[in-house]
Amino acid sequence: MADEDFAQTIADTLAIIEDKLTEATVSQYSFVTQAAQHVVAAGGKRFRPAMVVIAAHLGSGFDLTRLINAALVMELTHVASLYHDDVMDEADLRRGVTSANRRYGNSTAILVGDYLFARASSYVAMLGPEYVDLQARTFAELVEGQMAETAGPEAGEDPIEHHFKVLAGKTASLIRASALFGGMIGGVSAEVLDAVGRFGLEIGMVFQLSDDLIDIVSDKTGKTPGTDLREGIPTLPTLLLRSSPSASDHELAAFIAGGLDDDGDLAQALARLRSSSVIDQTRDEINRRAAVARSYLSPLPAGAAKDALDRLCDEVVTRSS
Repeated sequence: MADEDFAQTIADTLAIIEDKLTEATVSQYSFVTQAAQHVVAAGGKRFRPAMVVIAAHLGSGFDLTRLINAALVMELTHVASLYHDDVMDEADLRRGVTSANRRYGNSTAILVGDYLFARASSYVAMLGPEYVDLQARTFAELVEGQMAETAGPEAGEDPIEHHFKVLAGKTASLIRASALFGGMIGGVSAEVLDAVGRFGLEIGMVFQLSDDLIDIVSDKTGKTPGTDLREGIPTLPTLLLRSSPSASDHELAAFIAGGLDDDGDLAQALARLRSSSVIDQTRDEINRRAAVARSYLSPLPAGAAKDALDRLCDEVVTRSS
């Protein structure tokens, strides 16, 4: 299959998934439907469903209904986690629109997140016990990652290594599960399934580290620039500031730690961060991990699906450039 034909096949499948995602968020109560579709309707990259679909094409064949259900499980789980994340982060925006917690209140946002997790469980039950097991283990990792971020590093633990563990749990675990779901649906060999899982975890790390950077360097995002910075959420650039031998970096870290409620202070912190060497250090780490992710593609069968995953290694890097 030529790359253009493959890209169209993926796009067509994702269009079906988009329609099914809307159907999956319909409740018997109109208010629940409205609240559940709030974030879904705002769009998104649909990175996880795309990973499921591409990975399935590494196999020799699959049932389309099972593929769509697998993709729905991953995206419903992801969207559900966003409702909970926004409550914890007291977010104002999500994907360029008012966050659900701001529009409907924290209690409703939490309950809608629970509702979407339940909907994901309904779809995964149709796939079989091995999918249920993987979904459950991944859900536990998501929660552990969030709790680890909330608790912070333990005494004597390297804050940067702790941050990497948080990202692996909060973000990369679900992207790994998406790759594994796709491979399982496609019936790939055990060797290929192991490789695609490793790829999914590493590319998930790259994806989230790019988000760390985007929060600082980009104005073209659904979130207000510096949202994580203002909320005091640790990111790789700010952690590198704290560990830097530079006196000016230490001073900037102290300035950020003092609070950025004032818009002028936030703008100043962003400008100084953008000119700091920690930005290039973060980019270096993103590039390094993208190369590691690419190395896991070796055992995969040649073809359009492998080529698409290879290109993805570049795309997740350039999104934060």
